[in-house]
Amino acid sequence: MGEVANNNEGEAAAGGGGERESSPASPHFVMVHGIWHGGWCWYKIRCLLESSGYKVSCLDLKAAGIHPSEASSVLTFDDYNQPLIDFLSALPPHDQVILVGHSAGGLSVTDAIHKLGKKIHVAIYVGATMLRSGFSTDLDIQEGSPDLSDELGFGLGPDQLPTSCFVKKEFQRKLMYSLSPLEDSILASMLLRPGPLLALMQARFSEGAEAEQVKRVYIKTLHDRVLKPEQQDAMVKRWPPSQVFALESDHSPFFSTPFQLFTSLLKASASIPSN
Repeated sequence: MGEVANNNEGEAAAGGGGERESSPASPHFVMVHGIWHGGWCWYKIRCLLESSGYKVSCLDLKAAGIHPSEASSVLTFDDYNQPLIDFLSALPPHDQVILVGHSAGGLSVTDAIHKLGKKIHVAIYVGATMLRSGFSTDLDIQEGSPDLSDELGFGLGPDQLPTSCFVKKEFQRKLMYSLSPLEDSILASMLLRPGPLLALMQARFSEGAEAEQVKRVYIKTLHDRVLKPEQQDAMVKRWPPSQVFALESDHSPFFSTPFQLFTSLLKASASIPSN
């Protein structure tokens, strides 16, 4: 697991002078985790993709995975998502990636679409929050936000808004990994970290000039107990993607249905013609 996470920074640094191929023959998948998780959660998908000849980068956002920051110190979404923006900005001028976001990682993907759309060949949302403007309205919060009120942290003091949140261990498997192998949910319970709730809920986006040029694909997680299927359907209806796939998975298809997710990622990326 350490190898997966530790490779993130090296890949980001290599973006400016290492591997430069980004042709259709060897697409570059960039994987973005959701709240509480880190780049480690993609280990099965990374293995499947790399074994098939694809380039894969699994990032840790700020205060996630092995990133040294603490969740309660991350107070803005821009700060939280800076590792992804830095990674994409460091890519060679004509390189494009297949950007994949899970759960709250969908907010990171949308942020990147607005800021650096020319770097993204296709954006794939996996059981993810897909809101064109982020959490700008009450309807956005209703459709795109799970109930994150289980265990809260107040980094700015008890009289201020909560800065972080966490799912108690006794609820983690039931909510996120109900159809996943037990060993994966146990591993996850050892690696999950509090998420920067305040930063995530402040995610609001101004539409970038290149945003509508980026093709989007949504992969629904049909047995999701975190971002419920009806919420996913509502977001798809409001901001229709180019294609929609569906998996008979829990909230974590990278554990519960890795081969099906792998196949869907390849189909999604192949369905968008190269520029």
